[in-house]
Amino acid sequence: MINFIEGKIVDKQEGYVVIENNQIGYEIYVSNFTQNNLVYQNEYAKLYTYMSVREDGITLYGFATKEEKDMFLKLISVSGIGPKMAIGILSNISIVDLTNAIFRQDVKMLCTVKGLGKKTAERLLVELKDKTLPTTNVVQDTETNMSYVDEATDALVSLGVGKNEAYRLARENAKDCATVEEIITKVLRGMGN
Repeated sequence: MINFIEGKIVDKQEGYVVIENNQIGYEIYVSNFTQNNLVYQNEYAKLYTYMSVREDGITLYGFATKEEKDMFLKLISVSGIGPKMAIGILSNISIVDLTNAIFRQDVKMLCTVKGLGKKTAERLLVELKDKTLPTTNVVQDTETNMSYVDEATDALVSLGVGKNEAYRLARENAKDCATVEEIITKVLRGMGN
């Protein structure tokens, strides 16, 4: 098993990077979080890795932090979630938000991930509930009133925003907002309206 790879970034594309180490270029699939945290091409980087071995090939997945790799390993332990889906989840939901969603059993948030159905999301919540405990870094959502998020989501959908995107935007903008109107205003400002 390859625990980590350190080397020069020689290519950076959507969804993967190529790191050169000892004159070998390793193609490593990464989440948006890791992609955004990597330095520019021709700089050195260190990625914690997971090697997936299947009949049709060997694939490397890379992570900017040990915490992201740990969450990835928890996700792929869930029946029905493979490495590609786990990377998709980590690309769409931050580790803090994902930990919070698991702790609160928030199936709606998980269903905002493209390709993740309700049944698989529910299974993920059940299987990871006891494996994922909130940490001091996890915001407990006391300041986010979920009924406001739901109302704001409905309002954004009526304005033509897709349901999953509306829910994601409402949640992201709910912090420090006392009313549904404030959430909607914040979202619309962020969208350039």
